[in-house]
Amino acid sequence: MKVLLLEDIKGLGKKGEVCEVKDGYGQNFLIAKNKAKHATNEVINRYKAEQRQKAEQEALEMAERKQLAKSLESIVLHITRKGNKGALFGSVTKEEITHALQEEHRLTIDKKDIEISVPIKHIGDFVVEVKLGAGISAKLKINVKEDS
Repeated sequence: MKVLLLEDIKGLGKKGEVCEVKDGYGQNFLIAKNKAKHATNEVINRYKAEQRQKAEQEALEMAERKQLAKSLESIVLHITRKGNKGALFGSVTKEEITHALQEEHRLTIDKKDIEISVPIKHIGDFVVEVKLGAGISAKLKINVKEDS
């Protein structure tokens, strides 16, 4: 019996491979436990179509992430905080950065994706890293001004 594996099976094969197995093992274990499907032409073609569609979706998401990274690189975010002689009362938080991005540029970034390497506790220009997933990150420039 030929089966299409739906997950990795130790000693048999990897997900997506077509394997020849004994009828009892294929029917009573692999197919019964949803670890494989009977390898007909229709099942194989449907699996290949799903894999192509999945790859296209991933490529589209990667392109969107790269575009978002490019737009973040070109932004200089302006944040105004209360302070005294160049020092801020408190520090600029990830929540403030995400809120300012939403307000000024209509970009929604999760605060967990922002990494502030050095706490922003004084007036000036800073760079923070925004991780967008799949190994894509962007440097966001922030200009902190004192509220007068």
